[in-house]
Amino acid sequence: MIESAARRLASELVDRRESINRELSRNGVRFGIYKNGEYHDRLFPYDPIPRIIESDEFDRMEAGLKQRVNALNAYLRDIYSDKQAIKDGIVPEEYVYTSAGYFPQVNGVTPPGGVFAHVAGEDLVQGQDGQWWVLEDNLRIPSGASYPLFARDIERRITPSLFRNVRVRDNRDYPRLLRQSMDFVSTDGIAVVLTPGRYNSAFFEHAYLAEKTGAALAFPEDLEVVDNKVYFLDYAGRKHRVGVVYRRLSDEYLDPFAFNPDSVIGVPGILSAYRSGNVAIVNAPGNGAADDKAIYYFVPNMIRYYLGEEPILHNAPTYMPMFEDRKEVFDRLGELVIKDVAEAGGYGVVFGSSLDRSRREELAERIKAEPRRFIAQEVIQFKDIDVVDPETGQMSPRKCDLRAFVVTGKNTHVWYSGLTRYSSIPGQMIVNSSQGGGFKDTWVLAKETGVEHDYAPGSEVVRVLEQSRKHSLALVTASKADNLFWLGRYTERVFTTLSQFFPFYDRVMDTDVDAFRPFARALDLPEDFEDFDAFIHSFLYDEKNPDSVRSAIVYAFNNAVILRPELGSRSLQQVELAMSSIVEASEYGGTDADIFKHRDIADNMLAFWGGVENSPVEPTLKSFIFVGKYLERLDLYTRFGYSVEELKAPLAKLGSYILPLNGLPVPQCFAEGLRWLVGQLPQRGYAELAEKLGMLLKDFDGRISTKDLKDLGMLNTMDMDAARL
Repeated sequence: MIESAARRLASELVDRRESINRELSRNGVRFGIYKNGEYHDRLFPYDPIPRIIESDEFDRMEAGLKQRVNALNAYLRDIYSDKQAIKDGIVPEEYVYTSAGYFPQVNGVTPPGGVFAHVAGEDLVQGQDGQWWVLEDNLRIPSGASYPLFARDIERRITPSLFRNVRVRDNRDYPRLLRQSMDFVSTDGIAVVLTPGRYNSAFFEHAYLAEKTGAALAFPEDLEVVDNKVYFLDYAGRKHRVGVVYRRLSDEYLDPFAFNPDSVIGVPGILSAYRSGNVAIVNAPGNGAADDKAIYYFVPNMIRYYLGEEPILHNAPTYMPMFEDRKEVFDRLGELVIKDVAEAGGYGVVFGSSLDRSRREELAERIKAEPRRFIAQEVIQFKDIDVVDPETGQMSPRKCDLRAFVVTGKNTHVWYSGLTRYSSIPGQMIVNSSQGGGFKDTWVLAKETGVEHDYAPGSEVVRVLEQSRKHSLALVTASKADNLFWLGRYTERVFTTLSQFFPFYDRVMDTDVDAFRPFARALDLPEDFEDFDAFIHSFLYDEKNPDSVRSAIVYAFNNAVILRPELGSRSLQQVELAMSSIVEASEYGGTDADIFKHRDIADNMLAFWGGVENSPVEPTLKSFIFVGKYLERLDLYTRFGYSVEELKAPLAKLGSYILPLNGLPVPQCFAEGLRWLVGQLPQRGYAELAEKLGMLLKDFDGRISTKDLKDLGMLNTMDMDAARL
């Protein structure tokens, strides 16, 4: 009965597919992919038909996943200490030490709390007979939990009455489970999510989980190791002790002192702090020794060895070319799937049936040359699940897997959801996001007794909102101070430029293009309109023109996405909407529709400012945005020759946002922006205003933070400002 009700609800979501995808778009639910060496940020394709797992079925899966991850944690503790499993012949020595994920640098280290795999991503498929098979263990930096978490929130808001009538287990506990795990292993200090940068494929998830857990989002340059302790550096250079780092970059790049010396995205010395027990790292360095595709073969024996239990979940039948399985592999090469253990993300997976004779012979030679590098598996004919074809709107069966998330702290929990990934092409067996696939929500049905939550009555609930607000200003880094300031400037630039553009553009209709020259002159744009329409199109829409409105929106967006934890997804969605609107307007190109899109963009800017102003964000942090906004407004208003009377309001606003910063350090970008404007105003005929702003600048003396910014591809002061500053 419950399952049939869930399927009726799922059919309702199909009818609301466009609404859900629109919400995902406006909230920037993105996944990055690299093609031909170039980064492409794209919306992660979402399908509204969820995977539905019955309650009893999930309970068995849950028990099996806990069992498996507990055994893997025991294995990691063992091979980095006593290595008893090697002595007892459970895992051959040559497989342990030749694993690319085994790092002798952490040998003998027991992580804080004794947990190695705090977050495990277990990839499963369901056979045609309904049996679940584990295909892969991901114990390093498994990604994907944020997508069904975000999608479920939208589904519930769009169809609230339907969710009330269907017992689906609540999946909104993931941030709490993650934060509890982080707090359990934390040494002494704040929690941070360490991201390698804006152009990492899963950056949306890094920022979103930082927002939801109340952890600070840190870039590598924001952390510093002193005396084997890790510190977070704020914009004024003050140090805040870090107790736990949820790192989202690979071991190889984590610490150039310990691993890859060429890494520019690591934190020098962090491994030494970890080895000293002064910081917890989630997940622990060296976990790749247990999620090696060849080590996978031995997990059932690990369960028997460490736990004294029979495995509840089964591996896909697997053959090892280094063992007596080699003949079987070569004899059946055309039937099996061959996996390169050195690859990930769906790469290095070859179906023997897809190869002709010469390519099979070539693969056989590679396996003979490097047998440790490959495993072979039976092809599991896993279930298809319907997907709504985005082109036709018709149902189309696709192969789907399930990434279940297991979170370990004081206890081990299996999240009541998961990332169901589907292939981009019908019949294709590879479903990885990096291969162009999409995702579905995963509904775990509750028992007849009602909706379940993944915490016991009376258990501690982390109040992540309070924690995130408590440190909001103290944990603003130099780069984020710059982001906040330029976000204010670019959003204002978009709004005022569009507001001024239309009156001048309108005059051209009644006179000629000369009526537009004062506008171009005010913004230092070319005035030789050989092709006026082409000039206007370039000014509004050309993404390669740094002076275009579109570029200003892109720059605002690039600053905004980094600030998701500080400002919240709801406020930032307005900048995302402006991005969508300018792209759509460029496609309309001169029709009535693009004019309405410009109006929408201006409304987005107003909604963004209003959202920030009325949010619980600390007033001093808001000041960083609005100081930039009103400096930009004064700059633009004086360019367009506004009267002194008309300048009083933005000047008063600027003063009101500087006031909360009284006595506090101020970012260098404040002083530089103000100093530049003070120098320009006398030439524009505003000497009195320059004098007033000069007094503000004098008040900054002795309070300017001069902490250097390390530019690692982050977009702060953009090309559009190079000519001005």
